[in-house]
Amino acid sequence: MKGKKVLLTGGTGGLGLGVTPLVLAQGADVTIPYHSAQEVERLKSYLPPADFARIQFFPVDLINEAAVQELVNTMGRIDVLIHLVGGFSMGKTHEYRLEQWRQDFDLNLTTTFLVCKHSLQKMLEFGYGRIVTVGSRGAVEPGGQLAAYCASKAGVVALTKAIADETKGTNITANVVLPSIIDTPANRAAMGAENASQWVKPESLGQVICFLASEAAKDIRGAAIPVCGSV
Repeated sequence: MKGKKVLLTGGTGGLGLGVTPLVLAQGADVTIPYHSAQEVERLKSYLPPADFARIQFFPVDLINEAAVQELVNTMGRIDVLIHLVGGFSMGKTHEYRLEQWRQDFDLNLTTTFLVCKHSLQKMLEFGYGRIVTVGSRGAVEPGGQLAAYCASKAGVVALTKAIADETKGTNITANVVLPSIIDTPANRAAMGAENASQWVKPESLGQVICFLASEAAKDIRGAAIPVCGSV
């Protein structure tokens, strides 16, 4: 990805802590939208100063279409979109509130739609693009008490595959990874660390993401790739 302009959403989050250093190591010029200045500072502690200085940060609400469009226009050109933003939630279907359902879909699916929509417009303009989204194993193997999460992630898979079909015959690809439990601080806090050795490391998932985002993956489109560790 040397010299490529990469929009990396969620680059300051738990997964981003593993993925962002790998994207920078590929030689990319990275733009990261963020919500919390504290997360930016946490990422800073994971990177050498020279690498951190290569990132452009923008405060953006990714469920606000006007804000997403402004971010994309500010970048000018987007060669690669890596969309890591998402969230996990649980609850029995008959007890789940509509407000929670909508929040889950906004976080997992609406953000994916908006960043893909506006990034894709730029990619079509310049004739090149790599889109990598993050679904979940739950998108294809739904479990109880995970209806909203699994349904919204299934939407991410369907959206990504649809984009891949729409961009056939171009030098634009779209693929999605399907991780099981990712070994992030948030997941350890929520579930304990007893089985964390079996979970997917962010860096391991990042290697797959970086390959799909590279020129080497030009012949892979519409793939939904399981990355499940030992779980």
